[in-house]
Amino acid sequence: MRFFEPKRLDYVNMPTVARIDGFKVLIYPNDHRPAHVHVIGAGKEAVFDLRCPRGPVELREDYGFSRGHMRRIQEQLNLYVARLCTSWRNIHGET
Repeated sequence: MRFFEPKRLDYVNMPTVARIDGFKVLIYPNDHRPAHVHVIGAGKEAVFDLRCPRGPVELREDYGFSRGHMRRIQEQLNLYVARLCTSWRNIHGET
């Protein structure tokens, strides 16, 4: 997983905080709690609750991913859940 550390103001224009297998991992600055990420790409989208501060992440919505791909994405998110929670906190001020 590749992470991005844009400045706070850049989150408005570029909410991508990481990439997994070419899919964007997004945290929208105007989004609601609980802390969660959107995984988007190739006409597919999934939403995972982060369950901060230590996870494990929980799939909330899936639009088009195969089970195998979903498993791989979820494994990667779980490896970096603490860092994703920090990104959420940096954007929203709370988890």
